[in-house]
Amino acid sequence: MAGSGLSNQIGAALGSLAFPVIGPVGVVAVRQYVAAAVLFAVGRPRLREFTWRQWWPVLLLAVVFGTMNLSLYTAIDRVGLGLAVTLEFLGPLSIALAATRRRVDVRYALIAAAGVVTLMRPRPSADYLGMGLGLLAAACWASYILLNRTVGSRVPGAQGSAAAAGVSALMFLPVGIVVAVRHPPTPVAAGCAVAAGVLSSAVPYLADLFTLRRVPAPAFGLFMSVNPVLAAVVGWIGLGQRLGWAEWAGIGAIVAANALSILTPRN
Repeated sequence: MAGSGLSNQIGAALGSLAFPVIGPVGVVAVRQYVAAAVLFAVGRPRLREFTWRQWWPVLLLAVVFGTMNLSLYTAIDRVGLGLAVTLEFLGPLSIALAATRRRVDVRYALIAAAGVVTLMRPRPSADYLGMGLGLLAAACWASYILLNRTVGSRVPGAQGSAAAAGVSALMFLPVGIVVAVRHPPTPVAAGCAVAAGVLSSAVPYLADLFTLRRVPAPAFGLFMSVNPVLAAVVGWIGLGQRLGWAEWAGIGAIVAANALSILTPRN
């Protein structure tokens, strides 16, 4: 779990190093290609056997997958790794809190809301477009979870996820060509983009696949809640993106809301 979380955030940090050359769009395009290659190798989808009832959620999942990564990486470019990942994390947290009927979870939702208000408080240096893109990534991640459930119930194994990743890669193929022609990538930029795809897509997917066979789902979800902290630390150490006490407090509130929701006994 530690390796998966660190790999994901280090991959995003390395991808951001290629932004000055090919931009977030170019990095996301390469990441989609890598994700498609990995998932196709694992899932081996039988596309010709898919029915329309299976195809339509797969196509929606492909659009959401691409939009989620593009909005997240653009947010990272504008507001930094720690804040962007924290705002994106509101997606699965919202799904978890919305699905519960416990009164105590209302308190946790209020804690998370306080964290969001702290992060997005008005100040001269606030980049509201970047924050908005982080929230768009959160909405996409929530949609991604719901669509994955639908795809998983209609398509056997990992075939649905693999097909969605393939469609998303095809959508970004012309984008990648345009970026390569207008902004030819240097070897370093190309290497950083590929590393982002491997570390943020391939490694976490395979690591989580093996982890979930050995670790209970609540424990896995609890560790997942630490990802915003990992992102902030990686952004601080690797990219020099320092955060003030208010930002750390906001991140801590959102992480605590998720952790408390998981740790509270369910009757």
